[in-house]
Amino acid sequence: MYIDQQQYQSALFWADKVASLSHEDPRDVYWLAQCLYLTAQYHRAAHAIRSRKLDKIDEACRYLAARCHYAAKEYQQALDILDMEEPINVHLFEKHFKHDSGSKGISTDLQMSDSSIQSSICLLRGKIYDALDNRTLATENYKEALEIDVYCFEAFDLLTAHHMLTAQEEKELLESLPLKKECSEDDQELLRFLFENKLKKYNKPSGTFIPESIGGLQENLDVVVSLAERQYYNCDFKMCYKLTSVVMEKDPFHANCLPVHIGTLVELNKANEVFYLSHKLVDLYPNNPVSWFAVGCYYLMVGHKNEHARRYLSKATTLERTYGPAWIAYGHSFAVESEHDQAMAAYFTAAQLMKGCHLPMLYIGLEYGLTNNSKLAERFFSQALSIAPEDPFVMHEVGVVAFQNGDWKTSEKWFLDALEKIKAIGNEVTVDKWEPLLNNLGHVCRKLKKYEDALEYHRQALVLIPQNASTYSAIGYIHSLMGNFESAIDYFHTALGLRRDDTFSVTMLGHCIEMYIGDSDAYIGTEIKDKLRCYDFDVHTMKSLKNIISPPWEEREFDFERQTLDESGIMALEISSHQPKTTDTQPPPQVDETFEIEMNESDMMLETTMSDSGT
Repeated sequence: MYIDQQQYQSALFWADKVASLSHEDPRDVYWLAQCLYLTAQYHRAAHAIRSRKLDKIDEACRYLAARCHYAAKEYQQALDILDMEEPINVHLFEKHFKHDSGSKGISTDLQMSDSSIQSSICLLRGKIYDALDNRTLATENYKEALEIDVYCFEAFDLLTAHHMLTAQEEKELLESLPLKKECSEDDQELLRFLFENKLKKYNKPSGTFIPESIGGLQENLDVVVSLAERQYYNCDFKMCYKLTSVVMEKDPFHANCLPVHIGTLVELNKANEVFYLSHKLVDLYPNNPVSWFAVGCYYLMVGHKNEHARRYLSKATTLERTYGPAWIAYGHSFAVESEHDQAMAAYFTAAQLMKGCHLPMLYIGLEYGLTNNSKLAERFFSQALSIAPEDPFVMHEVGVVAFQNGDWKTSEKWFLDALEKIKAIGNEVTVDKWEPLLNNLGHVCRKLKKYEDALEYHRQALVLIPQNASTYSAIGYIHSLMGNFESAIDYFHTALGLRRDDTFSVTMLGHCIEMYIGDSDAYIGTEIKDKLRCYDFDVHTMKSLKNIISPPWEEREFDFERQTLDESGIMALEISSHQPKTTDTQPPPQVDETFEIEMNESDMMLETTMSDSGT
């Protein structure tokens, strides 16, 4: 009764007296140890059980003794208790003990089934291996716990939250669970839906649907958080923010919602909200890693505070070494300063702790790409692709490597595959996160001389981010290759208006003006044109007329001091008209591909920048 009322000291006092009055009946000793555990007296609780050898008689006592040592961070002793071999006569002793006491055993008395106890033991063993950094054995024990008891959600949550399995392995695990044998039909559908909601959401864009039979869960906060997380990884941050705000209003400290909410605030650049939330979390939950993760994210947002960000993110990883988002953000803090080696060290640590997560591999590949090591970048992108073969971010980066290697066809294939995955959740691409993908599709189509397709992709990119100088200069470049020098000049002017120090646009603008001048007829005056419009002159007559009106440069004398800027422009156009021309109709001159001035790929081949914050 006192345990139910959370009066543990009162419960402990009376449990001790009852154990003495009953001459240390095993059930009363178990409750005494339970009360000691609840009052954080772990060594006393373990001693109460082990000194009476109850851990060798009953599974529930063995589990409680091991849990006491685990709580005291004595992992090896806890493991020894769980893995100890039973003596030969233990079953005889247990049978004799039950016969004398007239009891069915502590486990039966506590209404705990054998399967639930065995599942709990496997779960605890997995936690111990996890604490000992043996992730492989931890994974096996979590799986075993789930197979014994499909309702053991903690085991499933640890497998998914700590990224111990790849997306494919998670699906295989869910399919292998004996749901039909242990659950009713309604429970099967409920369990399958709830477990599927915990599976990886960032390996590919997709939607979430709630079955009608369990429609009552639509308002459940865990389900809403799952929907928000799906929107986050679909890069629909505004919708994600709406959903997480609803959850935070109902439950301000929802554990699963906090990392997603913080990541969304970072993406939407809401620094004030992150500041307020992080201070509140640090005050209330100083021992929770998500509190210091929030502080680190704030300092990453404000800029030039990366050293402070690393300090707090490091504290988060100290509190919980397997906290993935903090390791990813820690690597980002180095990456923004171009400290590639230290960023990769953080990402490598994350990769070791998150075996089933492809994001660390993706970021390592990005860092190698930035250091112009395309071979290693390609290797890590391939590893990321093997873990998440349908992630458009990885496909995009593989396409970038192919582009840098000059393999335009392969690059186009990867870019189009990525675009197809994005469009799987909607007919149109409306999220500005995918603007680099559309621009890069434009670049690769330009390389393949698909100029119209390239222009279309760049125009789509302009819809997502209208004021991007690189996009305007790319469109101008394509127009120059097509011989549309007038349009090219307009776009290069626009690009320079947005970024004055764009060297490529300055160079190409000068080149296009020269080509445009060479392509234009001389200006002979409006009045003369009108008067001559009624006559039908051949080409030679027109050239002679132009020479009369505008004689060659060497036959004319100018007072340069009195010449205005506009007049000099006209003269330049007139002089260019004396170049020899043929009477055949020719297409407008195009920029020779061999003379093609390549764009600065660091400007034009944009990178994807993902926040994860890796939630």
